[in-house]
Order: sequence, then structure tokens, then C-alpha cells
Amino acid sequence: MTSLDRPDLRLRPSWADAVEEFAAAGEEVMHGSGLWDFEHVDTSEAGARLVVEHLLRQADPAVEPPEGRVRCTYFWITDGGPDDREFVGYLALRHALTAWLLEEGGHIGYAVRPSRRREGHASRALALALPEAAGLGLDRVLLTAKEDNRPSQLVIEAAGGEYEDTRNGMRRYWVPTAGRGAAP
Repeated sequence: MTSLDRPDLRLRPSWADAVEEFAAAGEEVMHGSGLWDFEHVDTSEAGARLVVEHLLRQADPAVEPPEGRVRCTYFWITDGGPDDREFVGYLALRHALTAWLLEEGGHIGYAVRPSRRREGHASRALALALPEAAGLGLDRVLLTAKEDNRPSQLVIEAAGGEYEDTRNGMRRYWVPTAGRGAAP
């Protein structure tokens, strides 16, 4: 069962496998991961601890975001039961938009590891993220997808995304959060 979990060291083995999998597929930029602050992603226990602490700090209201950034809640998309959770992807929920995010990045970004695509995880993760966005007071959220990324466009459209326009090769969609209720 797809879930959104806050980054957690208990998921390190499957997270580390996914980081390697993204790299092997030539996808070193993992959308929604929040890992661009790291020159190299160290998947050891110590490295994973730094990643988890960094990601959790981004949503902390007591921590001022760096200039040009907004507060962001990072989730790890997981699958499985309570005792056998597996990392399958990333989801970032940005609490506001900068000028760049309004043009190309959006409120929500996500990526599913290559071996777990086309299983519905992105659709279910986005559905779970919309009540989280509503809980932040966002009535609608902006999501973007590259012009040639039809699978992501379909995920957004299935969630109620209304196409607005294309800017710099990114299709921009607004998805309502109203009526989604609080996240479970």
C-alpha cells in the first residue's frame, strides 16, 4: 500500500538502493528529493542520517529557509505494510511559490524509482499529498511536467489538474485541494 512517510533512517537500505537505481538509469536529478544541496549523496548510515536531518529541517517553522527558497515538507513514497516498508520514491510539498517555482517547479514535485514505475505509486502519492497541501491552507497547488513526460501529465490530470499553459518546456497544471480534507 502506497504511503507518504517522513524521511526515516529505518528506510535507509531501500532508499540507498533507489539512489543507486536512479543513478544507473541516468537520473541523478531525483525530482522531489531535496538532495540538490548535496554534492554527493552518501548512502552510508552516517550519510543517510545527514540527509534525513536536512530534509526534516526544511519543514521546521523555527528554521528560516535559505534566501530564494521556501519551506518544504519532504516525504518518502513507500510501499508495504507497517513492518516491511520499502522506499519507492520522493515527494516534495512546497509551502509557497517563488518566481521560479511559479514558472517551472510548482508546489509539488515527485519521482518514483525506475523499477517501481507504472504501479500507481505517483498517483496515490499525489492523492495523499493534496490533503497535506489543504492542511497548509493551499486551496490549489501548481504541478508541472515536462512537455514530453506524458505519464506525469496523466497523473496530474487524473488528480483533477487543469492545464493552464506551457512555459520553458514545462506544462503547468493547477490542482484543487478544496474538499480533500485533512490528511489521514
